[in-house]
Amino acid sequence: MESIFERIKADGVKFIELEFTDIFGTLKSIEIPVECLDQALERGIWFDGSSIRGFARIMESDMYLMPDPGTYALLAVDDDSLKTARFMCDVYTPQGDIFEGDPRAVLKRIMGEARDMGYVFMVGPEVEFYLFRKDENGSISTPEFDTGSYFDSSAKDIGSDIRKEIMAALKAFGIDSERAHHEVGVGQHEVGFKFGDALVTADKVIILKKIIKSIAHKYGLIASFMPKPLFAKAGNGMHCHCSIFNTNGDSVFYHADDEHKLSPLAKSFIAGLLQHIKEMAAITNPTVNSYKRLVSGYEAPVYICWGSKNRSSLVRIPHFTKGRESSVRAELRCPDPSASPYLLFASILKAGLYGMQNNLELAPEVEDSMYTITGSELTKLGIDILPQSLEEAVDYFRSSTLMKELLGEDLFNKYADAKENEAREFKAAVTDWEIDRYIDKC
Repeated sequence: MESIFERIKADGVKFIELEFTDIFGTLKSIEIPVECLDQALERGIWFDGSSIRGFARIMESDMYLMPDPGTYALLAVDDDSLKTARFMCDVYTPQGDIFEGDPRAVLKRIMGEARDMGYVFMVGPEVEFYLFRKDENGSISTPEFDTGSYFDSSAKDIGSDIRKEIMAALKAFGIDSERAHHEVGVGQHEVGFKFGDALVTADKVIILKKIIKSIAHKYGLIASFMPKPLFAKAGNGMHCHCSIFNTNGDSVFYHADDEHKLSPLAKSFIAGLLQHIKEMAAITNPTVNSYKRLVSGYEAPVYICWGSKNRSSLVRIPHFTKGRESSVRAELRCPDPSASPYLLFASILKAGLYGMQNNLELAPEVEDSMYTITGSELTKLGIDILPQSLEEAVDYFRSSTLMKELLGEDLFNKYADAKENEAREFKAAVTDWEIDRYIDKC
């Protein structure tokens, strides 16, 4: 603990930001002067849990935050008199128990179960986002300077400068981003993380989104992680590269004699994902807009199958490079960045561990592009599709014993109720599309 105070003194920190998320992954924070940090680390900081979506009822409102010392990092500020550091926090009840409705606690709990089995869960997400300009009348448009597409390099594209600034800011924050590039859509970009421990990576996703929004704002732009912000254009995904290691740091996914270098455990992990993905969809794709992205004909997958070269499959096995046994992994392609990274990674691990514990058999891979296969052919092949709406996803979620076991009954019901209400509100909403199509024709 002493080293934390030494770092804070050396960094000239004046304020501390204590951060956590609500059950949907929205970042929340409390600021305290640095002089109060010792008290926060020893006894926590109290807050009103009833004001946070999904946390507590009004008569159970008192909760407190305990900073995680391992998450210390400096925030970028222009004024040294306001120099601020942040800690991610765990949420506790007044009785001193970890609050089981905290998404970070859910991920820590399932990772603990994996660790008791001798496993460490590793994740590498690819976070996609759009940059938009908001006009004086409030309308949103892609910036006029951005005319690029996938992997384009252009001296006129200020998006390249923004991506570099994002990576520099992440580096200063202690986060290594392996790559950043222009994505398919005009104004669309991607930042990829270094593969790492799932809890650490989830914390990084939260701060990545904050940094991207902050830097975009500096340029007079809006950074949007909305899954499908533009009609007939590419959506924003958050593909998750997943693997299991043992406590000695060796991959348990690797098997030298397999065609795809996948071990039996890896295949059972993937089978668990495929078997439970419809039940998980309300977590992996948690908004009504998520299902505008999950439409056949775009790169976002809707078909529940796996393949090694097939990017239309739900799970893809990236190409193996000799000498990089630890890189053998499964890429789950349906998640989007509106998901809580804590609940997302937790649900992936829970489903994968179920597959491993029950020795589930993996179905044969599908290498043909799914976009050209008819409905009758899908039925013949036994290939199912993801839910096509949030309403349908919530129905599958509510029926899931596995998801209830993962979240605990209270968080499970709060999450399902909230998403059900969201789907109901959308169903009743009147959209611009309907007005344009029907207002003078009915």
